[in-house]
Amino acid sequence: MSIENVDLFDGLTPDELQILRDTSILREFAKNTVLIHEGDVADSLYVVESGRVKVYCSDKSGKDFVLNILESGDYFGELALLDDDRRSASVRAMDVTKVRIIYKEDFKAILDMHPNITRILNKNLTRRIRKLTNDVKSLALQDVYGRVVKVLTGLATPEGDDGVMKIREKLTQQEIADRVGSSREMVARILKDLTIGNYIEVEGRHIIIKKKLPESY
Repeated sequence: MSIENVDLFDGLTPDELQILRDTSILREFAKNTVLIHEGDVADSLYVVESGRVKVYCSDKSGKDFVLNILESGDYFGELALLDDDRRSASVRAMDVTKVRIIYKEDFKAILDMHPNITRILNKNLTRRIRKLTNDVKSLALQDVYGRVVKVLTGLATPEGDDGVMKIREKLTQQEIADRVGSSREMVARILKDLTIGNYIEVEGRHIIIKKKLPESY
């Protein structure tokens, strides 16, 4: 996945994209490597070129709460380009992962010389922040069941022409629980009831959604 396909840079000209590419650094991280730690000084933007990373926060007991899973074409750390605050979450490589890094000081120099890049990125970052706000609102208003359904349907892709969808990512009940901020026992109960109702089928660690999931539990 090249930098041209990253939605943060939508609207930039080929020459402007080349400027960003020439300024960036490409790095590879082994599986399970922590790329950034919550609380680190925020000094760079990361663009995922290949592999997958997990964005998460940890509570005082050390329990992780997964905020997102990012893949090729996704990015993180963009707020580092706007302020001098510290990292709000940690990021760990789930596979061997290549990322393109743009450091804040280099980025500021680019913006000083290329005002059109500033205008485009401000617009795209505003759109990103609005989406995050809506996601947080949705998460806060839904109950555990609603959050589980949101995760399942968000990860599923069509499997044939009969409306069946499959989650190709291998998920444990604990991983789903981490994503929705609930206990594994509650997630297990919800999945069991959906299975009994013939809404889903579990094949190993893959979940098949056989028909539209109920809106309420």
